[in-house]
Amino acid sequence: MPVDQHSDRFEEQLTAALHEAGGAFGSPGGALVAAGRARGLRLRLRRRAAVAGGAAGLALVGAGGALLTPWDAASTAKPSSSTAASGSAGPAAYSADDVVRTLRKLLPRGEFTPSDARGTGGDLPPLAAGVFDDGRGAGSVSVGLDRISPGASGVDPSSAVMPCPAKGEQSAFDSCRTELLPDRSAITVYQGYEYPDRREDTKAWGADLVTPAGHHVSVMEWNAAAEKGKPVTRPEPPLTVARLKALAAASDWRRIIDAMPGEGKQEPLSSSPGSAGSPARPGEMTGRLILRKLSLLLPKGLERVTHAGQETGYACFVVDDGKGAGLVQVNVQPGMSGSADELYGSGAETLPDGTRVATKKGPGEKGGGGVVMWTVDTLGKDGLRVVISAFNAATQDGAATRAKPVLTIGQLRTIALSPRWRSAQD
Repeated sequence: MPVDQHSDRFEEQLTAALHEAGGAFGSPGGALVAAGRARGLRLRLRRRAAVAGGAAGLALVGAGGALLTPWDAASTAKPSSSTAASGSAGPAAYSADDVVRTLRKLLPRGEFTPSDARGTGGDLPPLAAGVFDDGRGAGSVSVGLDRISPGASGVDPSSAVMPCPAKGEQSAFDSCRTELLPDRSAITVYQGYEYPDRREDTKAWGADLVTPAGHHVSVMEWNAAAEKGKPVTRPEPPLTVARLKALAAASDWRRIIDAMPGEGKQEPLSSSPGSAGSPARPGEMTGRLILRKLSLLLPKGLERVTHAGQETGYACFVVDDGKGAGLVQVNVQPGMSGSADELYGSGAETLPDGTRVATKKGPGEKGGGGVVMWTVDTLGKDGLRVVISAFNAATQDGAATRAKPVLTIGQLRTIALSPRWRSAQD
C-alpha cells in the first residue's frame, strides 16, 4: 500500500515521540512522554551524527561551583585554532575535535574511542559520541549540545527539561528524578532500557539539562558498545548517576553552546515535551504548530491525556473518549509532489482538486500486543503531505487499551483534508 512507502526522514518522524512540542498546552508528564522523549533524543543525536557522515547511536548542571566534576573540576575546554581573532566580539569557535577532547577530559579514567563528533561551525548543533572503556567493559557514550532561544518570557528549565513519569504511573524506567539546581537549572537523570519491553538486557541511562540561559545538554550511555546491535559488555553503563549528573553539569558544555552561531536557534521550550524549533527546511511546519492545529481539529468530547512532538513535521496526542486511551499522530511534510507516483499507486483516490488520498487499516508497527493502526495519507497539488494515524493503544509498543482506534477513518480523513494545514496560523 502507498502509505507504507515513507522516506527515511519521514519514517524517523513517524517513530519518534520527541520532546519538541508544547505551546499553549499543559504539562503532560507520564511514561509516554518520558519514554518517547528519551527515544527521541537518541534519534535526534543519531540523525545529526549520520549527517556528519558517521554511524553512531544516541531522549542532566551546576551553578557557581555548586556541582563540580569530581574527576577534573578545574579543567576547561580549549578553543580550537579556528577561534575568533583576539579582540573579536564573537565567542570562540570549537571544532569537532575540541568537543571530543572535552568529553574525553570530563570522563573518568579509561579509554574513549570517538565515533562521531561535530563542532560549533556547522548548521547542526555540536555532539560527541563514542565508546568508553574503564577496564570493566565497553559502553557507548553520547553527548548532544543545543541552545534554546529565550523568547519574550525567557526559558523555563522546569518545563523544558525531560519530564519523569508521574507518581503511580507505569514507567519504563527503573528510576527517574528531576531536580532544580541552585542556579535554577533543571536536570533529569533516568535509568532505563534500550527496549521498553526489556527483550534485551541493553540498559540506557541518561541525563537531560536545561539552564535558564537556554543551554541544553543531553547525555546518554549504554552497557554495550552501541545502543543496538552489540552484545551487553557489562552489568550497567560505565557512568554512575552521580557522574552522569556531573558530566551534564560541566561548565565546559555551556561555553561550547555559547559559541554556536546565532542562526538556527530554537524556539523556547514552553512545556514538558520541549519545543518545536525553527524548521530545518523552508516550508516545514514546527511541531508546536502541528500540535495546536491537531488540537483544534480533534472531535469534541475527547480528553487530552498527554501530548508530544518533534522539532518539525510531527506531533501526537493521547486522547480518551471514555472507552480507553488511544494515540493519534500527525506527520506534515512539504515538497512531496515529485514523489506522488511512488507514494500513491493506482489504488489511491484522487479528489476533484487533485489531492491524492490513501487509507489503510492494519496492525501496529511496533509490536504492541493487539495494536491496530488506521491511517489516512494525503498529498495536495501544492506538494503538502499530511498523514494521520490513530491507534487502539496509548503507545505503539504497548498493549491495546480498546477494541478499535480512538478515531474512525472518516474522522481521520476530515482532519487530514482540513484546509487548516495550509494556513500559517492555527
